[in-house]
This record gives sequence, C-alpha cells and structure tokens, in this order.
Amino acid sequence: MFGDLMGMMGKLQEAQKKVEETKKRLDTVLVDQQSNDGLLKVTMTANRQLKSIAIDDALLEDKEQLEDYLLLVMNNAISRATAINEAELAAAAKDGLPNIPGMF
Repeated sequence: MFGDLMGMMGKLQEAQKKVEETKKRLDTVLVDQQSNDGLLKVTMTANRQLKSIAIDDALLEDKEQLEDYLLLVMNNAISRATAINEAELAAAAKDGLPNIPGMF
C-alpha cells in the first residue's frame, strides 16, 4: 500500500514539474492577432503577457475607432492565448498524473 502511495506521490511531483516547465515554455509561445484590415496588430504570449502593439497612423485620427479596434483585437488575442494556455497545461498535467479511476 505504501509503495503505491509513494509511487503516486512521485507521479504527482512529476506532473507538477511538467506543468511548471510548460508555464515557462508558454512565455515563449507568441500569439499574433490583427484587425481584419490590418490596421491594428498585437502580439502576446500564451501566458497572456502583452509583447507589442502596432497601430497604423490612419487609426490615430479617430479615438473611438481606435478604442473599438483595441477592444476587439485584444479580446481576440486573449481568447486565442487562453485556449493555447489551457490546452497545453491540461496536456502536461494529464500526462504526468497517475492513473486514478474517474479522474479523467
């Protein structure tokens, strides 16, 4: 019984290590998102850290339009980054966890 418990504890520690390594790797995975017309572009990591924003000069003339573009493009980028983040972390955790019936 203790052998099984010790084995499971080892597997859990291994899973935790894999998740932490995946989190670090996701800092290097870049998500690019742009408006349909290409006037606004943002880049963020899969950990949802904003890296860059490129705004075409044409958008600088209309504050409301720029705000709308920022909201739309940023929300799309965050959604894509979140999907990548969750999928990668779930895969890392599942691969490292012991086979516990009903867990997955």
